[in-house]
Amino acid sequence: MNKDLKAISRDIRCDILRCIGHLGVGHIGGCLSVAELLAVLYFEAMNIDPAQPKKAGRDRFICSKGHAGPAVYAALANRGYFDKAELLTLNQGGTNLPSHCDMNRTPGIDMTAGSLGQGFSCAVGIALGSKLEGDGATIYALIGDGESQEGQIWEAGMFAAAKKLDNLIAFTDYNKLQIDDEVAKVNDIAPLAEKWAAFGWNVIDVEDGNDVEQVSEAVRHAKLGIGGGRPTMVILNTKKGCGVKWIEDLGAGNHNCKITEEQAEEAIRVIRGED
Repeated sequence: MNKDLKAISRDIRCDILRCIGHLGVGHIGGCLSVAELLAVLYFEAMNIDPAQPKKAGRDRFICSKGHAGPAVYAALANRGYFDKAELLTLNQGGTNLPSHCDMNRTPGIDMTAGSLGQGFSCAVGIALGSKLEGDGATIYALIGDGESQEGQIWEAGMFAAAKKLDNLIAFTDYNKLQIDDEVAKVNDIAPLAEKWAAFGWNVIDVEDGNDVEQVSEAVRHAKLGIGGGRPTMVILNTKKGCGVKWIEDLGAGNHNCKITEEQAEEAIRVIRGED
């Protein structure tokens, strides 16, 4: 398997741009901010097999911040779960790739999610079930910083700690922006690391969540906590729209924005160093 995680994260980022650009509009900011995480999980950390997407005992990933569905699809396509050509059907009639992930449609999707907070609760339940089954799986979950304003996130977090779900590793995409404005201005969630620690979680704070080496090292450390009796929260300080300057510059406006195929292809050339 190709272990060049930087190249893989670039491929994922380019495929995000390609499929949303083909559609013309989408939640591009919060997709681009998690490319490095998905590269690390799907190409290094997780025990998975694209040829057996329902294999018993596999590790599972739940994308609770449903807006990042296209990013997950890009990772799955690059990992070989389905043909990359299918990415261009994103969110169109009859597609197997709806805007938010659907476990009944897409190979490799382990839980339908999108209503903010609910996917994380499902991840906690899956981690508990895995513990009871004794299947040895590690359960990974991704939540958003705006999503972290939901009370359901904290209820699930409290339950996970109470049940000592050390097979659960969660990530917060802390890009500091949500649909309306800066997270701090809407309903500040800081100090985030201290809050998760107070809820009984191990906490790893990654300075640059768009540095694939830092993300890889954080996941490695998180896995060392398995068996220690506590779930782990990895806080990824990311940039919304990362990798495309004009999208980054939109700020909260890149939460869901228009992008033409021409703009997408130009951004892809820049990312690949062709311009």
